[in-house]
Amino acid sequence: MMYKIRQVTLSDLERVTALEASCFPSAEAATGEAFAYRIKAFPERFFVAEEDGEILGIINGCACSKSTISDDLYEPQGHEPGAKNQMIFGLAVKPSCQGRGIGSALMEHMIGFCRQTDMNAVILTCKEEKIGYYERFGFENRGVSASIHGGAVWYDMVLTL
Repeated sequence: MMYKIRQVTLSDLERVTALEASCFPSAEAATGEAFAYRIKAFPERFFVAEEDGEILGIINGCACSKSTISDDLYEPQGHEPGAKNQMIFGLAVKPSCQGRGIGSALMEHMIGFCRQTDMNAVILTCKEEKIGYYERFGFENRGVSASIHGGAVWYDMVLTL
């Protein structure tokens, strides 16, 4: 593993926005404005995998008291400092770097951070084809989500810590 995982900084904004756009359809990808808010509101919950100055992957999400992700959480007011559930808004790895374990390392890093900070659960939504991937980390599939983010069908996934 040549890359390192570190906390995001505002100077990463353009690069994390471009990476997100390369990994998700435009209706689902976070905008630069959304990332700017996230970096300012909860930088301690936003990590990047970096190698030789290049960002290869990202993971981010707010703290919240809700038990599932709802579409309103993607808006700037979603973060609840002190809440005990970690929401994951996105896990993305540069397409040319996929298959190197970067996404898994980012997820393990976030889970470790959540354990160290006494969070109760890590919560995310994913598409059906990704359910098995998240189950490898111990996430439980709770069925089809109420989220209609980007017009897709999502599944609620919960890892109880």
